[in-house]
Order: sequence, then C-alpha cells, then structure tokens
Amino acid sequence: MGQKVRPTGFRTGIMRPWRSTWYATKQDFSELLIEDHKIREFIQKYLTVKKDRKAQRPAIADIRIERTRERVTVVVTSSRVGAIIGKKGEKIDKMTKALEKLTRRHIEVKTVEITRPEIDPQLISEDIAEQLERRASFRRTMKQAMQRAMEGGAKGVKLQLSGRLGGAEMARCEKGMEGSIPLSTLRCKVEYGFCEATTPQGNIGIKVWVNQGDYLTGDIADATDAQAGQVQKKSARRRPR
Repeated sequence: MGQKVRPTGFRTGIMRPWRSTWYATKQDFSELLIEDHKIREFIQKYLTVKKDRKAQRPAIADIRIERTRERVTVVVTSSRVGAIIGKKGEKIDKMTKALEKLTRRHIEVKTVEITRPEIDPQLISEDIAEQLERRASFRRTMKQAMQRAMEGGAKGVKLQLSGRLGGAEMARCEKGMEGSIPLSTLRCKVEYGFCEATTPQGNIGIKVWVNQGDYLTGDIADATDAQAGQVQKKSARRRPR
C-alpha cells in the first residue's frame, strides 16, 4: 500500500463510521456536502481565540454531522468542552444560532469530551504547532509528544514535520517513530491528524499517526470517554434507512 493513503479514509466504511451520516438524492447531494464543509469550517473559526495577535486553537479532534428531515445534529469532540459550552451554555447557544443562520436549518450541537488528549493525533499535531509557534525546539517537541502518547496507552506513534525547521534556509522533512504503525492492516485502529504551524520563516506541516489498538480483539486505547459511545449509539438509532 502507498504510504500517502490517509488511514482514516482507508478504514471508513469498513472498520469505522462515516464522519457525516445522511442520505440525499443526486440533486441535493452536492449542496449538502458543501454545507457540511461550511459547518466544519465555521465551528473551527468561531471557537478560535485570538490572544496577542496569535490564534489559540480550539482543541477540536473531530466534528460529526448527522441529518434527518427535521434537524441537523452536530457532534463536536474536544478536550476543552467547557470552553465550547461557556458560562451556563451561552457560547454554545450563540454558536447554534449562528449555524442556523448560516444553513437556515434547525441545528442541535452536542459535545463529547476527550479524556486522553495525549493519544489523539489531531490534538497532538495542534499541541506541537502551538509549541513551534512559541519557538520551541522541534526535536525536543517531537520526542516529548511521542513519549506522552506511548505513556498514554498508544501502541505506536509516528510524527512527520515538513518545512523550514529551526529557521533553516532550505525546507526539509524530519520523521520520528515509536512502537508499531501497521498502515495496511485494517483491523488496527490507526488515527491520523494534521495541522500547520505558522512561524515567521514560513508554515510547518505536522502529520501524526497513532496506533490505538486492535478493533477485533477489543484492545483499544480510546481517547474519548463513555459518553462518546452513547452519542454513537444514539446516532446509529436515528440513522435514516
């Protein structure tokens, strides 16, 4: 298998569910697909906080969208659920109203907390990006991220940084790996995350692969808590035929 295949897309429909769960006719499909993309982009921008001219990322691992005839349910998976909800749910209510204005549909936003962000690849990549933007050493940052992931219960982790690392004149690629990452083995739960660090010398791309265990044996180090399973069960019940 080629190494450029994204492991989440490779396993979608076989070992993992789709990120968007809905059915549409040929006439409506393209419109709803673009709408899903707009919803994800809007949530990312809305929850990004700017401090001292620098953007603080919202620590969102995944956004799942489920549609029925009456409503659109958006499930936001994050390690900072309190920051998304706000005081007495004010922030999430404002975001829901803004999404309804954007899509002109009835929208319900749910949140799922990630209890172990150290093994979620998207959150690892965002954490590395924030450290690189604060001018931390990229080698030390990579080593610490891999150690935290392995200590958190991951079976393997692989990192790849590309760009002008350390402010070098010529861009290059640095890789780091611990444990095993069987990319072509579908039964392995390999998650993928990507983020870009904006530095004065240019952008640095960060790719992260994390092997969280085996689907068939049930030995999986899941980053989300039991609430995530409940949300997935509910969405499975409401799935249109």
